[in-house]
Amino acid sequence: MKSDGATTDQSSKVQGRWLLRLAVLFVCMLGIATIYTTNLFLTQRFTETTRNRAELRLTLYVANLMSELQRNSIVPQLLARDPELINALSEGNFTLSTQRLLSFVDEIGAASLMLLDRDGRAVAATDRNRLGETHRSDASFVNALRSNATIFTLNETKQGGYGFVYSRRIDSNGTVLGVISVAVDLAKLERGWAGVSDAIYVTNSQGEIILSTEPRWRGLDEATALQRQTPPSAIEMALRATQDWAALPIDAYLRGEAVLRRETRVPFQGWRMVSYTAYSSVRERVNGVLALEVMGFAILLALLFWFASRKATTRMAVFEAESAQLRSLNAALQREIAARKKVERNLEVAEQTMAQTSKLAALGEMSAAVSHELNQPLAAMKTYLAGARLLLQRKRPEETLSSFQRIDDLIDRMGAITRQLKSYARKGSEAFEAVDTRAAVSSALSMMEPQLKTRHVEISRTMPGGPALIFGDRLRLEQVIINLLRNAIDATKTVNDPRIDVILAVGETVTLTVRDNGAGIEDLDSLFEPFYTTKQPGDGVGLGLAISSGIVNDLGGRMTARNGAGGGAVFEVQLPRLKSAAQAAE
Repeated sequence: MKSDGATTDQSSKVQGRWLLRLAVLFVCMLGIATIYTTNLFLTQRFTETTRNRAELRLTLYVANLMSELQRNSIVPQLLARDPELINALSEGNFTLSTQRLLSFVDEIGAASLMLLDRDGRAVAATDRNRLGETHRSDASFVNALRSNATIFTLNETKQGGYGFVYSRRIDSNGTVLGVISVAVDLAKLERGWAGVSDAIYVTNSQGEIILSTEPRWRGLDEATALQRQTPPSAIEMALRATQDWAALPIDAYLRGEAVLRRETRVPFQGWRMVSYTAYSSVRERVNGVLALEVMGFAILLALLFWFASRKATTRMAVFEAESAQLRSLNAALQREIAARKKVERNLEVAEQTMAQTSKLAALGEMSAAVSHELNQPLAAMKTYLAGARLLLQRKRPEETLSSFQRIDDLIDRMGAITRQLKSYARKGSEAFEAVDTRAAVSSALSMMEPQLKTRHVEISRTMPGGPALIFGDRLRLEQVIINLLRNAIDATKTVNDPRIDVILAVGETVTLTVRDNGAGIEDLDSLFEPFYTTKQPGDGVGLGLAISSGIVNDLGGRMTARNGAGGGAVFEVQLPRLKSAAQAAE
């Protein structure tokens, strides 16, 4: 009997476990089906609501745009009949005309007002900086003179946007006196559009974007704009998994995101308005309902598991034993943490020692760099002194004084090099200024002239006709050029007809190329590493190219080296071009 009772109890336990499993599986399947059906239904419903709201907003935006255009289109007609403006144009007395226009601009709400005489000269303007400008060839002025009606003109601005101008001819007794010009302030509409969750733009009859919440889109067509710049952050925050949840009506893809595209016609010169609306609101509302359903099924599953977990009370003793074991492990972990902190303190002491050692090594490398940079002026001074001695012997004092003057310049250069120790360590740009690379190349060639004449090296120099401006330090740039010339001279020692080509070109960047007809470069990978050299001991320490590369990097450029197709080495320095003095001032 006991055996039968035990078997019955065991079978009831097995049956209970299977019932629990079946109940959990049923709840899970029911939850999945319910969530899937709810998602499809609510997504379709909320998507339709979003589409209707987007179309309504687009209709309101078009109405606001047309209202602004129509309101400003009346202004030129009214101002063209203003007696004070007509008298000012007739008599040529414009002392009160600007004040007259300023009294109108706030009430009208236009961007600016401008009065032009018959020659297209701005004689009065709400923007006083534009007084005296000549607009004789502007389309708004020319078309206004040819027509009796108000003319609308779309002008491209220097900032990459568009200006919207209404203009009208001012007549008096059949005589053309001038033109009144009214600039429409449509930028405030753009600012209003930017405050909503849509990306909006307006195109003209040619499909070019003339108004947009994204300034970089202006002047482009739709396809080019979407490739060049993504819409605002509101679009970027669109759902990351739209296609995984439901089949939304996808009109366009922006950075991989599906969005709703709405387009409507603006009843003005063939304009069209387009808006992009993210599906974020749809997903948020759908996800809110789905979250409630998931929570409900989770509570149901929790109740099932709670009933199944009542037997866990008998295991509390085991848990208490495990807790004691965990406390013991925690104490051991605390001891290990204390030991690790001690090791970290020892490591900090070792790092401080290593930092001091690194400082001493950097000091040694700096000394070697200064020695290398001073060798070039010293060698040139030695050559000039020898030449001065010969000139004195030949009783040619004027040329001797010229040699002494060059020696004095080299002494100043050595002083400047030593003063630049601080600059090497700081690598800053406090002393940068606009530098004409042509002058730096000429100065470097002049300094290397004695060595070039001694070696009988043929120099080919190609320079641009206009300035080759960069923003940097001329002295450090000359150091780079001298190092490249000196390396080229050393590379042509074994050549019967040594030749060096110096080419300076100006394009998007200022590019300096130094090419020789020597033996070329064996190891291009290690060329710019400190202390790497192929020269004999005593001829160099291998710092010239490393220092030059560092200087070029400080100037925002890059230095490259390669072997020429016809032999020899080719060094190329590319530096950012400074296009105007205004950029240097900035």
